[in-house]
Amino acid sequence: MLNKVLIIYTGGTIGMVQDENGSLQPFAMDRIFDAVPQLKYCTYDIESCQLQDIIDSSNMTPTFWADIADIIEKEYNNYDGFVVLHGTDTMAYTASALSFMFKNLTKPIVLTGSQLPLSMLRSDGRENIICALEIASCKEVCIPEVCIFFENHLYRGNRSTKVSAENFDAFESYNYPSLAKAGIEIIYKKHLILPMPTNPLRVRKQFDTRVAVLKLFPGITREVVLSVLNTPNLQGVVIETYGSGNAPTEAWFIDALDDAIQRGILVMNVTQCKAGSVKMRQYAASCDMDRIGVVSGHDITMEAAITKMMYLLGAYPNDKAHVHQRLEESIRGEISGR
Repeated sequence: MLNKVLIIYTGGTIGMVQDENGSLQPFAMDRIFDAVPQLKYCTYDIESCQLQDIIDSSNMTPTFWADIADIIEKEYNNYDGFVVLHGTDTMAYTASALSFMFKNLTKPIVLTGSQLPLSMLRSDGRENIICALEIASCKEVCIPEVCIFFENHLYRGNRSTKVSAENFDAFESYNYPSLAKAGIEIIYKKHLILPMPTNPLRVRKQFDTRVAVLKLFPGITREVVLSVLNTPNLQGVVIETYGSGNAPTEAWFIDALDDAIQRGILVMNVTQCKAGSVKMRQYAASCDMDRIGVVSGHDITMEAAITKMMYLLGAYPNDKAHVHQRLEESIRGEISGR
């Protein structure tokens, strides 16, 4: 029996065509074989569907994440793999969110897209779709992960970040190697892929969006910090700090964080650097944050940090201590060595 792959179209550049006015509009997924005629020669079955509301990925929300998850959960036993066509701007957020939603995943979920629409001659979307489908349908190597495939590389989804708005190699995974590379053959790095789980699949779709991101910069004022930390009903904050997790040591800053933590707000420390890790207490500039209970994000990406916080707060709404503990642990391979 041939392997079966389901393509889920959510929107984004890859599925756009120009209308009579030259504006880009999404096309119906039943036209994908016209846009990528090579798919007619695939050695596996391909079916497709799309979200009820096709969106620019800049409009992505947890509601749409749940819609994608609903489709995959409903069709999970009917397909061997899934390819999600998605806009590039928030693809890393969606890949991270889906990775947390699907516990004990045993089938590949591969997100891909393009920098140029399929309707354009030089579109990178054709090769991205073909390779993503090859990976999702592969019988020899099953990847039980949510991944991003872009420009010849397969990355763990919750390790990925968008790095270019212009180049075809738009994504990178700075703190974890790629899982596969597509050349004449697709070379899989099996030792880097998560092990196949033995427990049943579990899908959780609840996200708590009462979170915020506070990015530090030289000259940031007390008023700015307090305006974020005193947001009504705030449950968690991800702080983008300097270097290996350093922040101002002024009393007003530490006191503001301490007050927020005492009020039950989770505070997570993530570095602004693309590569590297938060190392609490390596420098004096992070000792006070460690002392008052700021969570170390280690080498997690910003995209994974904020989606993980929303996921855990949604999954355990009445257990902040458990959420605090799980934030520091690797639950889907998003943090190294934890």
